[in-house]
Amino acid sequence: MEMTYRGDDGGRRMPPRPPARPRDHQRAQMMPLPGRGRSPYDERTRPMGEPEPQHAPPPPPRQDPPRRPAEDDYPPSRPPRRRWRAGRVLGVLALAFVVFLAGIWVYLEFSIKRVEALADYSGRPVAASGTNWLIVGSDSREGLTAEDEERLATGDVAAAGGGQRTDTIMVAHLPDNSTKPTLLSLPRDSQVKIPGHGTNKINAAFSLGGPALLTQTVEGATGLHIDHYAEIGFGGFAKIVDAIGGVDMCVDKDMSDTYTNISIKAGCQSLDGRSALGFVRMRHSDATPRSDLDRVVNQRKFIGALVSQIASPGTLLNPFHFFPLLSSGPDALTMDSGDHVHNLAGLAIAMRGISSGGVVTTTVPVTSASAENWDKNKSKQLFDALRNDSPVPDSVIVN
Repeated sequence: MEMTYRGDDGGRRMPPRPPARPRDHQRAQMMPLPGRGRSPYDERTRPMGEPEPQHAPPPPPRQDPPRRPAEDDYPPSRPPRRRWRAGRVLGVLALAFVVFLAGIWVYLEFSIKRVEALADYSGRPVAASGTNWLIVGSDSREGLTAEDEERLATGDVAAAGGGQRTDTIMVAHLPDNSTKPTLLSLPRDSQVKIPGHGTNKINAAFSLGGPALLTQTVEGATGLHIDHYAEIGFGGFAKIVDAIGGVDMCVDKDMSDTYTNISIKAGCQSLDGRSALGFVRMRHSDATPRSDLDRVVNQRKFIGALVSQIASPGTLLNPFHFFPLLSSGPDALTMDSGDHVHNLAGLAIAMRGISSGGVVTTTVPVTSASAENWDKNKSKQLFDALRNDSPVPDSVIVN
């Protein structure tokens, strides 16, 4: 439909009106969408005269907190790392040492021979103060070849009366107080009552009834309760001495035994297994005029030297002595079935004082040089002192 204008132009035709601009639509397009930031049309729609907005600078990038330097960041020479390494090495060494000792302990615990030596019986003395060990050196030739017997001069079994006898009988008393330990020798020819066998030499109890009868005989004669038992034979004794490279001893006089044909020169020297065995057994010599009484004194001296040398750093830290000792010890030693390695260690620690005077050493008081009969009064004083953990009176000490 065309519209005409009836005016002065004489009815000229008006051009058609252009369509209206969609202003509202354009304005909607220029509005920024929520969450989309500034629109590129904002500058075009900014009113005139309005200052240009100042945009805030972007925030600095987020930084992580400072990191503590790792141990590897330190130079190799820094003390913290060196201390850590040294501590770790020491810890490993300490652990290895503990495992090594534990292994040795277990090995000894299950390797040492056992015997029933401390059986209960009617009338047995009750346990008193302190701890008592019965230490026996037997003439057992177990494990020795004919060549070994000849080399060690052990003598003939038949000539000795057959069976096994005890060349050494001692009671080691370890007190529970500050009193000195005591190492007491019982002469092997002492006449005592042997249960079931009448009166006889004390060393006959071992051949008649073994360790159990010997223990019962000693308890009956002394009135002391025996708590632990240790025994060593000829061959085992010599092997232990040889394992540690000999035992250093100072001999006062030349010793020559007409029975064993073993001779030992006077002076300080190292005794090997053969000489050591001859030294502790010797009683037929000009150097032992009191026979068995002199022999038991020499036995106590040697035990003190032997224990001190075994416990010395020269033995424990020397693999050429320590491992042979570890190998020969279990075969040489016999203990009661109820005894353990820690009991034996306690005995060894106590007996280390023999050489330095820290242990009282004595023999049961006797009435004559034959050492067959005990002095009843002095013997009672001695045994009472041990039973009560009292100091042993000087008047009853025999050396």
